[in-house]
Amino acid sequence: MRRAVCPGSFDPVTNGHIDIVSRASLLFDEVVVAVGVNKSKSRLFSAEERIEMLTRACEGFPNVRVDGFSGLLTTFCQDNDVIAIVKGLRAVSDFDYELQMAQMNSSLAEIETVFVPTSPEYSFLASSLVKEVAMFGGDVSGLIPDFVNEALTTRLAEQRG
Repeated sequence: MRRAVCPGSFDPVTNGHIDIVSRASLLFDEVVVAVGVNKSKSRLFSAEERIEMLTRACEGFPNVRVDGFSGLLTTFCQDNDVIAIVKGLRAVSDFDYELQMAQMNSSLAEIETVFVPTSPEYSFLASSLVKEVAMFGGDVSGLIPDFVNEALTTRLAEQRG
């Protein structure tokens, strides 16, 4: 079985993330969406909430499962018989960073990195940008799944008190 991983923080999951997962699911027998759990980083949504949202967002892909991980991605890959890391690239600046990470990962384990260019309609999309726009009252409903938009709206309202 050819298994790949799509890693990220997914805080929150965007339509761009789902696009990359969808396309990866056509290339590999199984895709594991791996949610990074780093307790030292401040996130808007907990790891459990992000895993739950991704599980729901990926329901339409029978060969995709969602899992959490902490520590090195290469260790997760070795523990789960993953042969490839799939990374979406939005711009040249993403490539510079992701190439360095790919080379580091391949020095730590026998793992390949597959770069998938984002679809043009998502080339500007980042979770941090979605959160920032939503925080200032902008409409992000076309950029994230409806249920994520509801959760984001609720969470931001809670934070405003």
